[in-house]
Amino acid sequence: MSFAYRRRRPEDNVEEDLDELLADLGEEVLDHGDVSRALDDLMRSGFIGADGQRVEGVDDLLERVRARRFELEGASSESPLERYAQWLEHVERLEAEGLESAVREAVESKDAARESDARRLAEGRNLERALWGSRFAERFESARHYEFASPEAAEEFGRLSDELTRDLAGTYFEAAKDALANPDPAALARLRDMMNNLSELLERRRRGEDVDAATEEFLEQYRDYFPDAHSLDDVVRSLAERSAAAESMFRSLSADQQDELRSLMSHLSEDADFDWSLHRLLSNLRHETPDLDWSRSGGSAGGPGWSDAVDATQSLAELRELESLLSRSGAALALPEVDVDHIRRHLGEDAARHVERLRQTISALRERGYLEARRGEFSLTPRAVSAIGKRALRDLFADAARAALAGGHLSRERDVRGERQETSRTFETGELVNLHVGDTLRNALRREGPGLPLRVAPEDFVVHDYEGEKRNATVFAIDLSRSMALRGNLGPAKKMLVAMVELIRQRYPRDFLAVVGFSALAFELKPDALVTLTIDDSYGTNLQHALALGRHLMRDQRGVRQIVVVTDGEPTAHLDGDGEPFFSWPPVHETLERTMAEVLRCTRAGIVINTFALDIERSQFPFVEQIARVNGGRTFYTSIDDLGAYVLDDFVTRRHRRAS
Repeated sequence: MSFAYRRRRPEDNVEEDLDELLADLGEEVLDHGDVSRALDDLMRSGFIGADGQRVEGVDDLLERVRARRFELEGASSESPLERYAQWLEHVERLEAEGLESAVREAVESKDAARESDARRLAEGRNLERALWGSRFAERFESARHYEFASPEAAEEFGRLSDELTRDLAGTYFEAAKDALANPDPAALARLRDMMNNLSELLERRRRGEDVDAATEEFLEQYRDYFPDAHSLDDVVRSLAERSAAAESMFRSLSADQQDELRSLMSHLSEDADFDWSLHRLLSNLRHETPDLDWSRSGGSAGGPGWSDAVDATQSLAELRELESLLSRSGAALALPEVDVDHIRRHLGEDAARHVERLRQTISALRERGYLEARRGEFSLTPRAVSAIGKRALRDLFADAARAALAGGHLSRERDVRGERQETSRTFETGELVNLHVGDTLRNALRREGPGLPLRVAPEDFVVHDYEGEKRNATVFAIDLSRSMALRGNLGPAKKMLVAMVELIRQRYPRDFLAVVGFSALAFELKPDALVTLTIDDSYGTNLQHALALGRHLMRDQRGVRQIVVVTDGEPTAHLDGDGEPFFSWPPVHETLERTMAEVLRCTRAGIVINTFALDIERSQFPFVEQIARVNGGRTFYTSIDDLGAYVLDDFVTRRHRRAS
C-alpha cells in the first residue's frame, strides 16, 4: 500500500477558516444587521485561523505601514517636500476629524435640521478636498483657498504655510528665514526688493559704475539678511554658495519633484514678479562666481546627496497609497486593490502572506456561495443564512444546557413515540429524510425499468409518515421598537429567531412558520431576511396589530397554532378606527383595551399566545399576565441572555408532549 503526500497549501488553511469566520460574521451581522460593516470589522481585527495562527487584520497592517512611514520620514528629514506633505496630511486629518465631530454632536443633539446641515457641510467639504490634486504643490495651493471648518485645522495650516514660506525662501537665502519668521505680503515684497536692488548693484558694477555708496546703503538696509557681510563681494559669495548648493539639490530630484518645487516657489508671493526677480538674481550670481560649479548634481553644500532622499520619496509615496487604502472604510472591498508587492517590499514576506490570506478568505466566501457583492456592498446568500442559522441552533442547544433535551430532540432520527399507524407519502423538499426504502426503489424501477445500476432520482423518494404527527403552525412576533436596540436586546433576539427557524426547517419541515416584526405597525418578515434585520425607526409597540397579523397568517392552518411574542415592554400603540397607528407614552387605556380584544380573538380562534418578556419593569407584569390568563398561554420573564434557552425549551418540550 502506498500513500501520496503533498505540501500544505495556503488555500487549505483558508478552506478550514471559513466555518469559524462565517460564525463570527453571523454574530456581527445579527448584532447590527450590516453585512459590509461586519465583514469590514472582521477584516480589520483579523482572526485566529484553523491552524491556530493569528491572521493579522487590516488595522495591524495599517499600524505597521504607518510605523514604516514614520521611520522613513525621520530618516529623510532633510527632504522638506516630504516633511510638508506629511504636515499637510495632518492638517487634512484635523479637518476631517473636526467635521466628523460636528456631525456626531449634531446627531446627539437630536436636532434633525442641525444634523442635516452638519452632514451636508461635511459631505461638501470632504468632496472638495477629494478633488484636490495628488501632488503636494497642488494640494497646498488648493488648501490656501479652502475655507476650513475646523479652527484647529485652520490654525495648523497657518503654521504650515508660514514655515513653508520661510523654508522656501531660505533655500536660496538662509538668513531670510529669521527675517521671515512671521511672513506677510510686506515681508515677501521686501525680499523681492532686496533681490532687485542687489541685481541692480551687480549689473551697475559690471558696467563700471561706482557702487560704493549704494553698497553701503544696501548693507545698512538689509543688515538682517546679511549680518556678517562687510562688502558686496561678501554678499555675493554667501548667496552664490548657498544658491549653487540649492541648484545641485534641485537637480537631484525627479522631474515631478522639480515641478512641485517650482510651483511652491511661485506661491511665495501673489506678486508674479517674485519668480522673475529670483531668476534675475541667480543669473547675476552665476556671472559673478565663475569658480563655483553651478552644474553639479547629487550633492548639497556641506551635506550628502539627495539620491537617497528620492528613493525615500518613492517609498513614502507607496506607503501613503497603502495607508490610504487600508484606512478607508470598507477594508474588505479595498483589499483587492492593495499592491502585495508594495507590502512585501516595505513590510516583509510575512505581512504579504497575511494580506494574501485575507484576500483569499474574501474570495473563498464569495466562491463558496456565502457572499455577494453589488454596487460596493456585500450581502449574504441564502446558503450563508442557512449556515448562520445552523450555528445559532447549535449555540442555542449549548446555552440550554439540557442534556436530555439535546439528546432527545437534536437526534437526526425520527422520534417515534406511542403507537402510531404508519403510512407513507411523497418526500417534501427541505425535510429530514426518514426514507421508506422499499417504496423508493419501486418508484425508481417503474421509472427506469429493470437493470443495473438502478438510478434513484429525487422524485422517487418516499418517506415514512405517521398518523398523529400533525402539522403545527407557529408565528414568531418580534418587537422592533427602538428600545430593543437601545437595551442591546435585538441581536440576541434575532439569533434566537434564526435558530428557531432553522430548528423548524430541520426537525419539523411540514410545520407552518411565519415571522412578524412590529413597532408602530406590524409586518411579515421573510425568514431568510432575519439575519440582517434592523429596528424600525417609527415609535410604538403595536402588539395588537402583530397578533392580528399572526392570526391572519394562520387562518388556513390546522392543528396546534401558536404565536410566540418577544418584547421588552407593554403595548404603546394600536390601530385606530381608520386603520392608522396611534402611539402614546405612557400607553393610553384604549391601546390596552384594543390589544386585549385581539388577544380574545386569538383565543376564540384556538391560537395560543406565549409571551417572552425581556427585562420589563414590574409595573408591566399585570398586563402580560392578563394575556396569559385570558388566552391560556404562558408568560416567561427572562433576561436576554436566557431568551434562546427559554424559547427552545418551551417549543420543543410542548411539541414533544403533543406528539406523545
